[in-house]
Amino acid sequence: MIASPMAGTEMGAEPSAAELEARYLLPVYKHLPIEPVRGEGVWLETRDGRRILDLYGGHAVALLGYGHPRLLAALAHQAGELQFQSNAVVQRVRGRAAEALVGFAPEGLEQAFFVNSGAEANENALRLAFRKTGRRKVVAVEGAFHGRTAAAAAVSWGSERWYGFPGKPFDVEFVPRGDFGRLAQAIDAGTAAFILEPVQGLAGAYALGRDYLVAAREATERAGALLIFDEVQCGLGRSGAPFSARLHGVTPDLLTVGKGLAGGLPAAAVLARPEALPPLAAGDLGTTFGGGPLVCAAIEATLGAIVEEGLMPRVRVVSRALFALAGRGPVVAVQGEGLLLGLRTRRPAREIQAELLERDILVGTSDDPFVVRLLPPLTLGPEHAALLATALDGLEP
Repeated sequence: MIASPMAGTEMGAEPSAAELEARYLLPVYKHLPIEPVRGEGVWLETRDGRRILDLYGGHAVALLGYGHPRLLAALAHQAGELQFQSNAVVQRVRGRAAEALVGFAPEGLEQAFFVNSGAEANENALRLAFRKTGRRKVVAVEGAFHGRTAAAAAVSWGSERWYGFPGKPFDVEFVPRGDFGRLAQAIDAGTAAFILEPVQGLAGAYALGRDYLVAAREATERAGALLIFDEVQCGLGRSGAPFSARLHGVTPDLLTVGKGLAGGLPAAAVLARPEALPPLAAGDLGTTFGGGPLVCAAIEATLGAIVEEGLMPRVRVVSRALFALAGRGPVVAVQGEGLLLGLRTRRPAREIQAELLERDILVGTSDDPFVVRLLPPLTLGPEHAALLATALDGLEP
């Protein structure tokens, strides 16, 4: 017998969103005390009528904000023509999306493979590195987060708390961020790949910096290992450049992208230098939903908006305003890059998050208990940064 969603409520009363989720979903998420029902630009409207400035963007997914006309038009057009077909047939919209993404990427990354999530992109990047090198070790950075699938979680720092699998599928060595000596020592003849986030998101928006990225490129080239940049959070214009790789002038062998790639639909990709790839044949990689026509229309529209609407210069302007928040209220410093920023606070970040939400501003937290994380849409303006500054001034240091 199928249970009614009305079970446990008064006859005729509609259950709340919290009641529905508690009844039918696994209890694995902590929820903030709001229920967004619609969005416009960088603003969310809740069921009880509040208007909240979104500086977190759904974990960086709402890259263009909410209700962006270009994205909505592309989705409506494609949905009216063909909602889905698999990779078993060619699709012009898929080819156009790949062309747009490769054109947006650092020079040399000439081919793409579409998947559904950043974790899946990292999983496939690691698979390619193992096949290319025939080795079994991956080097990663302390503080890293690359996803929750088996291989991606294996190279995520601290994943032992929730990993769940009987064992990791390959050897992993973590190196401290900023330690150039350990980096050079760890990447050796047994290393298949070095994977890193140019800006570590979950760690608290910690930018590794150009010198470290250059050292990573040099060390992997010496060892014959592949260099993988995970730009799932920091890519797609969020740094103020198309990718952090382009911002710092360091091109990896493989680059992964996800989060806001399709402006809110599940989409991700691996970008590759052709010479870094192993020989590939039909069936060597695969995905059911990756590269579907509706998602590809959204990818094409999202990348087009970033370029044609001048969102990257806008990111640079707004980022400077946000870096100036150091010293406002409880904020002692600002770290990160572009619009992937961490506000280091005197008091616990969760306290600051709750107090800002009371003032109708949504921010995130991080693995660092004293870092508030910002991942707003690229459409954020200086006037929105000013609202955050005013709110911070009203908080206890």
